[in-house]
Amino acid sequence: MPADAHDRGSPMTDDAIARLLAGTLPDPDGGPPLSVPVRSVVIEPSLAGHEADLVRALDLGATLAVVSDPRTHAVLGERVVRALGSIASVIHVALPDAPHPDAPTAARIRQATASADALVAVGSGTINDLCKYAAARDFKPCAVFATAPSMNGYTSVNVAITVEGHKKSLPAVAPAGVFMDLEVLAAAPRRMIRSGLGDSICRCTAQADWLLAHLLLGTPYRSAPFVLLAADEDALIAESGALVAGDIAAVARLARTLILSGFGMTICGGSQPASQGEHLISHYIEMMHPPAWPGALHGEQIGVSTLTMARLQARILEGARPRPRPTRIDRAGVLGHFGARIGAACWAEFAAKALDGEAAERLDQRLAAAWDRVRDAVAAVTRPVAQLEAALTRAGAPTTPADLGLAPAFYADAVRHAREIRNRYTFLDLAGDAGRLDPASLV
Repeated sequence: MPADAHDRGSPMTDDAIARLLAGTLPDPDGGPPLSVPVRSVVIEPSLAGHEADLVRALDLGATLAVVSDPRTHAVLGERVVRALGSIASVIHVALPDAPHPDAPTAARIRQATASADALVAVGSGTINDLCKYAAARDFKPCAVFATAPSMNGYTSVNVAITVEGHKKSLPAVAPAGVFMDLEVLAAAPRRMIRSGLGDSICRCTAQADWLLAHLLLGTPYRSAPFVLLAADEDALIAESGALVAGDIAAVARLARTLILSGFGMTICGGSQPASQGEHLISHYIEMMHPPAWPGALHGEQIGVSTLTMARLQARILEGARPRPRPTRIDRAGVLGHFGARIGAACWAEFAAKALDGEAAERLDQRLAAAWDRVRDAVAAVTRPVAQLEAALTRAGAPTTPADLGLAPAFYADAVRHAREIRNRYTFLDLAGDAGRLDPASLV
């Protein structure tokens, strides 16, 4: 990769989505033009009356299973079922309210859609993930009608599914088509729109973490996902209040950002461009929260954890060179904290990146030789904490653990132990092994 390929990149002012679908968008990292397996993305002020035509063009088969829950069925699902009935035999799979994105729910969907040629999801994060995962397991195509601009997974080929208590990123099928009716999206609950904002502003912390791992450990890294997002990010952050005011142009900008973020993950073959330390903290919350916790939306959690990671990254980048030492976390500690079943799965992930004496010495030498260059390259892709916090505040989104209903001690545990969940090296690891991870000071 060229030495200057780590910056945020110049905005792509043309229609990046259309060019991605056509396979004509240049790859800023070199090589052939970028391409994605999704065949159709339609973002329009209204899709009313066009549902059947959109799906017919995908040629998904004679029997379609439309999957929704009570809320998404009332908002859009009933309309989709009625429209698709004119072009195919339709099986309506009615999930319970607030379905869980876990393996048992995916199994129930697979059973209910066994006779279908394809799945059509009507919903947002959870329903989208469940359908893409179920379709992948059964080698079937799927499509999605979005009901909220609440997350960036619509066009990705990975999903977040809980398996035996452990939140995992698992492979999924790419949707053949993604359809976004902006009137429906703008009318979504304000919390879900704020959630989409939260899932978008983590671009900077995710990129900083991913670039850090690349520069220190030589892991793969690409700038393409971030170049895709550059055209919309400044306005999205500066005009975040317009999202909850029903501004169609602002909602369209958010929808485009979420689609392109998902494509960034697809291009890279994993969630690395959009899921790093901030998502590890969120995953910990979802895995280990107190039983009485009322819950929060994924993007709400990501907004808060992004601020935490942005503070940590700024502190490390602005301070003295970190001096990593051998990792002091062992298998007994992980199993003791997470429990035997979940802890064993976490340890299998964490052990792969834990530093022994030799690895710590090599990393320390690398930092001694290259810290100034690493620091400057990573700092170039970040955003000020105050700017991110202001964007969330203008939209009325949570900015503190208390806003999520989380106690300080629990959130401190989330920050301290989040790095143990997955083999993904982030600033949480660098700070932890350098003795500079102080959770209480990061809120």
